[in-house]
Amino acid sequence: MARARDSIAERPRGGDLRSLAVLFSHVRPYRRQVSYAAAALIVAAACVLLLGQGLRRVIDHGLAAADPSLLDRTLLVLFGLIVVLAVSTWTRFYWVSWIGERVTADLRRTVFDHLLDLSPGFFEVTRTGEVISRLTNDTALLEVVIGSSISLAVRNVLLLVGSLAMLLVTSVKLTLLVLLGVPAVVVPILVFGRRVRRLARTAQDRVADVASTIDETLHEVRTVQAWTHENEDRRAFAARVEAAFQGGLARVRQRASLVGMVMLLAFSAVGVILWIGGHDVLAGRISAGDLSAFVFYAVLMAGAVGAVSEVIGDLQRAAGASERLAELLAAEPAHGSTRSSTRATAGLPARRSAAGDIDMREVCFSYPSRPGQWALDRFDLQVRRGERVALVGPSGAGKSTVFQLLLRFYEPQGGLIRVDGEDIATLDPHDLRQRFALVPQDPVIFATSVTENVRYARPGATAAQVAAACEAAHAIEFIERLPQGYDTFLGERGVRLSGGQRQRIAIARAILADRPILLLDEATSALDAQSEALVQRALETLVRGRTTLVVAHRLATVKTADRIVLLDAGRVQAEGTHESLMRAGGLYAELATLQFLAAREDSPGQSGGGAV
Repeated sequence: MARARDSIAERPRGGDLRSLAVLFSHVRPYRRQVSYAAAALIVAAACVLLLGQGLRRVIDHGLAAADPSLLDRTLLVLFGLIVVLAVSTWTRFYWVSWIGERVTADLRRTVFDHLLDLSPGFFEVTRTGEVISRLTNDTALLEVVIGSSISLAVRNVLLLVGSLAMLLVTSVKLTLLVLLGVPAVVVPILVFGRRVRRLARTAQDRVADVASTIDETLHEVRTVQAWTHENEDRRAFAARVEAAFQGGLARVRQRASLVGMVMLLAFSAVGVILWIGGHDVLAGRISAGDLSAFVFYAVLMAGAVGAVSEVIGDLQRAAGASERLAELLAAEPAHGSTRSSTRATAGLPARRSAAGDIDMREVCFSYPSRPGQWALDRFDLQVRRGERVALVGPSGAGKSTVFQLLLRFYEPQGGLIRVDGEDIATLDPHDLRQRFALVPQDPVIFATSVTENVRYARPGATAAQVAAACEAAHAIEFIERLPQGYDTFLGERGVRLSGGQRQRIAIARAILADRPILLLDEATSALDAQSEALVQRALETLVRGRTTLVVAHRLATVKTADRIVLLDAGRVQAEGTHESLMRAGGLYAELATLQFLAAREDSPGQSGGGAV
C-alpha cells in the first residue's frame, strides 16, 4: 500500500466536464424517470416556441385586421398553450428533482460504502473533515446540478435551437445578422468557463478546510478548553473561513463577469435587430407581426444563451465536485474485500471453522505515514489455541502493530501471517475479522444507547443476550443506575460514562461477539485501582477458553500469562514466563523492576496481580 495511492490530496486534477462521468453513471439506472422528465421538457419548450407564432397571429390577424372574434380565438389558443406549458413544467420539475434527490442518495451510499473498505492507512494521510466535506457539500452541489441545472441547460439548448429555426422561417436576413454575433458570445463563455472551473475546485477545497477544522476542534473540545486555546482556534478558524470566502468570491466574480458579458452582447444584438427590422416594417418588407415574432424569438434566444452560460458555471462547479468524489472512489483498499477486491484469491471464505491458532513468520512492516521506518522487522510469533500470550516492551516496540496486521488493517511488506493455518492475505477481511474480538485501551462508545453499543458486536442479538453479556462484564451495577437503564443515551464518545464503565461496555461487546481470538490492547492501563479490579474480574470471564493476545505496559497485569513475549524495535528480544524472564535479566527484568518499585512507592502495602 503506497502513500501515493491512498492520499487523495496527491491525485492529479483534471477539472473538465468529463469528470461528470461518475455522476451520469448513477443516473443511468433511472432511464424511465429521465424519459418522463425529457418528454415534459420537450413539450414545455415547444409550447414556449409556439407562443411566438401566437403573438404574430394576434398582431397580424387580430389587431391589424381589427377582427375581435379572431383575436378571441387566438388568445384562447394561447391560453391553452400556457396551461399545457404549466403542466409540462410541473412534470419536468418534479421528475428532475426526484432524480436529483435519488442520485445524490445513491452517490452518498456508494462513497460511504467504499470508505468503509479503505484501510486505516488511507485515513493516516487524509483529513477526516475533508472526506466529510466531500460526502456532504460536494454531493449537495451535485444534487442542485442534477435536480435543476442540467434540465435548465437542456431546456435552453432546445429553446436556442428552436428559436434559431423560427428566426430563419421569419426572416433569413435578420437571422444572418444574429448569427454574426454568435462568436462574440461564445468566446467569453469558453474563456471565463475555464477560469470558473479552476476557481470552483479551489473554493471547494477551502470549504473542505473549514469542515476539517470544525471536525477536529469540536471533537477535541476538552483539550481546547483545558489548554485555554479557544482564541487561537477562533483565529485559525476565522482565517480558514476567510480563505473559503475569498475563494468563493473569486469564483462568483468570474461567473458574474461571464453572465454579464453574455447578456450585454446578446441583448445588444436584439437592439440592432429591432433597429434594422423596424426599418423593414416601415418599408413594407415584413409585417409588424413578423417583426414581433422575430424579436420574441431573438429575446428567447438571447435569454437561452445567457442561461446556458450561467448553467455552464454550475456544471464547472459540479465537475470539480464530481472529480473530488471520484478521487475517493478511486482510492483502493490495501487488501481485497467482499465488494472491492480485484484479485482472484481475495474474498475466499475460511476452509475450516475458526480455532484460534496464530502464526507470524519473518513479518516486516512500516506504516504508510512513516515509510522506511520498520514497525516490525523480521518478526516471529506463534500462538496455540487457547494460549494466553502477553506482548510487552517499551513504547514504539511494535506491540499494537501486531494487532493491526492480524486484523488486516494494513498489509505487511514482507513475511507471512496465518490464522488457523490459512494465509490471511487470501481471506476476505470481513471473514477474517469475525474471528477476533478487540478490547482497546480507549474503547469506542457510540452516541446511542447501552444496548446498541453492546449489540454492535452482534446486531442480531436479543435483549436477553445483551443483558447476559453485560452481567458477565460486571457492568450491571452501573447500567441499572443510569436514568433509562439499557436505553440510556451515552452521548458523543460515551461522555456520560467513566473510563472503567466504558471499558466494561467494550468487554460486554466482546463477550457478546463470542469470537475465538481475543485481542486486549492496554485494556486496563488508564484505569484507577478500583475500576481496574472490576475490569480484571470481567476479563477473567472473557478470556476463558479463548486464544488471548495481550498488549501491556503494566507488567503486573500479565504476570499470570502462559507466555510473555518481549519486543524492542520491532523484534522479539526474549520470551518465556514472568519468572524465567526475571531470572534471565536483561530488558524485561529492568522494566519490571522499575515498574514494581514505582508501584510500591505510589501504593505502599498493595501488590499487583492480573487476570491474564
